[in-house]
Amino acid sequence: MLFRNGRESDNVEDRRSEGGGGGFGGGRSIGVGTLVIALVAMYFGIDPRVILDTASVSQPPPPAARRAAPRSPAEDELARFASMVLADTEDTWGAIFRSGGGQYREPRMVLYTGATRSACGVGQAEMGPFYCPADQKVYLDLSFFNELKDRFRAPGDFAQAYVIAHEVGHHVQNLLGISEKVQLARERVSERQGNQLSVRLELQADCLAGVWAHHADRSRQVLEAGDVEEALGAATAIGDDQLQRQSQGRVMPDSFTHGSSAQRVRWFRIGLEKGSLKACDTFNTAKL
Repeated sequence: MLFRNGRESDNVEDRRSEGGGGGFGGGRSIGVGTLVIALVAMYFGIDPRVILDTASVSQPPPPAARRAAPRSPAEDELARFASMVLADTEDTWGAIFRSGGGQYREPRMVLYTGATRSACGVGQAEMGPFYCPADQKVYLDLSFFNELKDRFRAPGDFAQAYVIAHEVGHHVQNLLGISEKVQLARERVSERQGNQLSVRLELQADCLAGVWAHHADRSRQVLEAGDVEEALGAATAIGDDQLQRQSQGRVMPDSFTHGSSAQRVRWFRIGLEKGSLKACDTFNTAKL
């Protein structure tokens, strides 16, 4: 990716110096069962109101926070890149909202190591990046990018940018009132139907990530050769079918919460090619 202006976002909150056990205050903790569910759902795009908030249990504050390991220059460079991606999403979504007569409220991005507190409960690195609608923040442990490269074989800076843009897509859904409507609808239907709604929400966030990439490249020519393939590789790697096959050896479509690899790739492509919010209406289409 090419960020010619090199602007970094002012909306980055760096908690990496707190270490893996710090920053909890009142100390809400995630149980083992919740982590298992989160790992099956796998890694990013998780709705914390469902996974974190409803399943967190009260625990006494943890003992003294462990000392954070010294940060490497490579990690600091990843942090700078993540900040530049966030800045570019701010520019892109700010322009899109203004063109529609609205005003974009920028999210904050929290960089942390190991675990941290959010308004949606305690976030842990094992769960991967997530967006918390209650505080309008994206939470990211930079070690996830190593997981993306080494475990999921989805390397590249645009694959990393896609991860951040997907979470910012959830912020856009929150601003538009879509997330709240889906959450309310989930409370009135069966688990299977609720999963289907979650899939549509996640695929729309993939599409919105594509919309960002479309406008960012059109306005600032940020994409290089191979970038799109990197994002498609990441979308393929974290499809529910792929993750279930790896973790349990079989695929159970009724338990999908994020969409299959093919679906995630398809909706990112739609956003990338169309560049339109209207094209991302995953809730009124028969074909996902």
